[in-house]
Amino acid sequence: MSHVVIIGSGLAGLSAACHLLGAGHRVSIVERDHQLGGRARRVSQDGFTFDLGPTVMTMPELLDEPLRAIGSSQQRAVPMRRLDPGYRGRFADGSELLIRDSTPRTAAEIAALAGSAEGEAFSELAQFLHRLNTIELLNFIDRNFDSPLDLLRNPVAVARLVSMGAFGSLQRMIDKRISDPRVRRMLTFQALYAGLRPDKALGVYGVITYMDTVRGVYLPEGGMGAVAAGLAAELADKATIITDTTVTELLRRSDGVIAGVNTTGGTIAADAVVITTDLPEAYRRLLPELQPPRAVRRPVYSPSAVVWHLGVRGELPQRAAHHNIHFGEQWAESFEALVDRGVCMPDPSRLVTVSSLGEPGLAPDGAHTLYVLEPVPGTGRGVDWTRERGPIRERLAEFLAANDYPTDIVTERLVTPTEWEAEGLAGGTPFGLAHVFSQTGPFRPSNLEPRVPGVFFAGSSTVPGVGVPMVLISGKLVSHRVDRWFGRRR
Repeated sequence: MSHVVIIGSGLAGLSAACHLLGAGHRVSIVERDHQLGGRARRVSQDGFTFDLGPTVMTMPELLDEPLRAIGSSQQRAVPMRRLDPGYRGRFADGSELLIRDSTPRTAAEIAALAGSAEGEAFSELAQFLHRLNTIELLNFIDRNFDSPLDLLRNPVAVARLVSMGAFGSLQRMIDKRISDPRVRRMLTFQALYAGLRPDKALGVYGVITYMDTVRGVYLPEGGMGAVAAGLAAELADKATIITDTTVTELLRRSDGVIAGVNTTGGTIAADAVVITTDLPEAYRRLLPELQPPRAVRRPVYSPSAVVWHLGVRGELPQRAAHHNIHFGEQWAESFEALVDRGVCMPDPSRLVTVSSLGEPGLAPDGAHTLYVLEPVPGTGRGVDWTRERGPIRERLAEFLAANDYPTDIVTERLVTPTEWEAEGLAGGTPFGLAHVFSQTGPFRPSNLEPRVPGVFFAGSSTVPGVGVPMVLISGKLVSHRVDRWFGRRR
């Protein structure tokens, strides 16, 4: 039985482990931390539990797929429910929009805010985005590419995407169908997930809007940290799990094929290695003799984020939801400042996730956990985060007070791009390489390294990209690569 070592236990690594085990391989996971989960891990602090990584869960069937590969299921390992509302959008004029748990209910909310024509337009848009997602997922997201020419494998699908405007701008795609500027913002802010301005993001990223506003947002029992914890629990008796151990070197045979890894705990023989650490860090630490791919040598990184984890006492605003997006008045100007000029948004939009609202056990009685996120430039963009750390904390505190969130702080963790970079994330951003055209699909760094046979990659800086759904798919795609390589060797 072939033995695959997976370096890193984030969601991509855990997904890859499930698929590889399901395909009959023996799997060892090597994690430098004391717990599995990578950036999706959670911590306890002064009686509060914080999810340090992603806070938004969509497309639970993509979690079900790796779990079914090892005889489990999402419902068994990570039970969850759909949030209603999925988001509360609050605009600078004081109006609000709720994204509800069904398209008709969201359409009704839009109609109440912006008129019946806008509600009807959203219903039509939801059907359009469903078709877009179906074509993209089957033909472009959930598949490996060996070269850009592979895009032509299904010319009919390409032609359909062209006709749908998928290679134009996301902003134009939405603006053709929606007139109200508030609704437009609610349906295009997702471009930041891809590291782009809405007017510069390709229409293909309408699938993120689809995931958020049509398919809906889910809450795992126990909070988002339960996703990694559930996967890890199902893998515990099926894979070899090694924590508190760092891989220091890749070992190769005389013919250059991978032979194993050296770690701080000893040597592990392997027939293949899957690296899930951030790609620039992977090449710097483990493949220093190789010239990295062009996108790693001359990267365009997504903007970063300051995240303020708070344990607070007090009452929430009356209409607070689990996920609250507070939109600034400036829109195009703020995106231009952040993405193009690499400076902080002059009028930022912010996300406040109240994890304890849906999972009260994450905070003591009478208290709440807040996750406050502001998009900011990463490292190397001219912001001195040593000096800016205090001022941005003060601005976030003022923002919370102005919006009636409790500010009696019991405990806190402030994460800036400096901390992200210290975790090994290039550019000081947890969102990896931006999804500009030259870093998308077949142009994104590959999930295999042909110069070192037996070395593969998974995670947000390789295919298909950033976000929980994408890294879960990444684990499956790399397992296909490994299977194909072993097949050729036989």
